[in-house]
Amino acid sequence: MATLQAYAADYSQFEKIDVPVNAAQLKKDKAVLQELKRDSFSAEAFEPALGKPLPYRLLSPLSPQPGVLYPVVIVLHGSGAVGDDNVSQLGAFALSWSAPAIQSRFPAYVLVPQFPERSANYSESIKDGFLASQPGASLGLVSQMLDDFIAQHPVDTRRIYLSGFSMGASAAWNLLLHSPGKFAASVAYSGIPPERSTALQLKDVPVLIVHGNADTENPIPPDRAMFAALQKAGAKHVYFREYEGMEHRVPADMLLDLRWREWLFAQRKAD
Repeated sequence: MATLQAYAADYSQFEKIDVPVNAAQLKKDKAVLQELKRDSFSAEAFEPALGKPLPYRLLSPLSPQPGVLYPVVIVLHGSGAVGDDNVSQLGAFALSWSAPAIQSRFPAYVLVPQFPERSANYSESIKDGFLASQPGASLGLVSQMLDDFIAQHPVDTRRIYLSGFSMGASAAWNLLLHSPGKFAASVAYSGIPPERSTALQLKDVPVLIVHGNADTENPIPPDRAMFAALQKAGAKHVYFREYEGMEHRVPADMLLDLRWREWLFAQRKAD
């Protein structure tokens, strides 16, 4: 199986994952995930000039060094975590960043905001008939939150990364459009991308798309269509991992996987 590291010099890549899962490894990963604590993420809130605060959780580098700038990873939750308790958004995908092997290898600020309403909405595209996403009313708060965070912390602004699952993946796509030039790369799990006509605006951002072809909640055709549109637009760093028979979830073998994180952290915006 090709690895993400090997993709860097290649044109846009498609990888279909249809190998049996490693049951022993998944058992080990499950044990690690069960040990992760929400308290590793401090409870914070961004206070905008107008409107209500945006709650978020923050995972900081274990041993920050003076004078060192650190990447930022923003993790966007699915629709099941909409609310204001500042807890529900800390699912396994977000918590995985606090796993000891991951936190030590990828020191970063991990921000996990919680939306009070849907961060992305869906409607049928009049162009291809597939679903397309639009930004929710509160999505822009993430960009404001990020600017406020950067002003107060030693952040490497060339290495700000987006990731999301389901509605959060859809929101990540729309944030790339909302804040062009801000993010170095994005990883979208089981989301709905925006209209495929936006591919020209997105073609220069490295994106990893991950989706199961048995997903009935967010069907895979919109992601396939966006991948094709990005290829047609000339994107050189967009990758698509399609999981055979997988339903609506983050692939179990990617929750604690280092390879896609190595790819993500290798991406940098040009100075």
